[in-house]
Amino acid sequence: MVIFNAMKLAAAILACGLLASCAANRQSPPASLAGQLVRHDIVLLGEVHDNAQAHYQRTEALRQAVHNGWRPVIAMEQFDLQQQARLDDAMQTCANAQCVIQKTAPDAKGWEWAYYEPVIDLALEQGLRVLAANLSRTDAASIMKRGYAAVFSAAVMHELGLAGSAPPDLLRAQEHDVQQAHCGVLPEHMVNGMAQAQIARDAVMASILRQASQGGHQPVVLLAGNGHVRKQHGVPRWLGHAHIFTVGFTEAPADSADYDLDIVVPATDRPDPCEGLRSRFQTPPAS
Repeated sequence: MVIFNAMKLAAAILACGLLASCAANRQSPPASLAGQLVRHDIVLLGEVHDNAQAHYQRTEALRQAVHNGWRPVIAMEQFDLQQQARLDDAMQTCANAQCVIQKTAPDAKGWEWAYYEPVIDLALEQGLRVLAANLSRTDAASIMKRGYAAVFSAAVMHELGLAGSAPPDLLRAQEHDVQQAHCGVLPEHMVNGMAQAQIARDAVMASILRQASQGGHQPVVLLAGNGHVRKQHGVPRWLGHAHIFTVGFTEAPADSADYDLDIVVPATDRPDPCEGLRSRFQTPPAS
């Protein structure tokens, strides 16, 4: 997750009028994307966590598809698996998204919930179920230190596809992505554990989608970071489903193999994320 300066975040939200005024700059009309969503059993919609334009386009596409009769289950990376009971209760008793978030994840850190409130409000308005799709930070940390057995039973590991070693190509790809995401300064002893945790997150999200889809009888959409929805190394790797549709919302064109559709949006103005990482890991910047 991206944790970013509160003042810049507030300015980004204000600039988009809580996402509405972003319409003037959209590069791929939400109506076009909405028309594609309804043709698939499982849809994976990525995000750059702090990019308001991407959130606007994704939310508007969902809204238009739903208003045209699409009735998906909405799985969200922003909620942890352990929060599902509270989330179900909140969706039954709350009148707005702020109430749902406060009841479900009152202590959640790192997410700018204003970007996700319109999706939750849409689900409340239309009676759509919302699913928690993520491992908790606590479980991810346990996997990093002690492996999958620290969190999952043998039966669950088998069900998730994690009973054996991770495929070497997948592990290498995830280790590369972890290091790239941390500006190449992450200590090597941390890289493998973080990659294993990312793999576990993807396998768990895939399991949630399979269960929600009921063999293709119920459409389901996942909202998650772009890394999770990449076709070769993310959640699709664990699904093996013929009717998956993956959409990346990126700030620069992605590899053609990463997504079925790559929607490029203007980059968000943000502080250099590498500066803090270099300071944290005591690595001087390259000259």
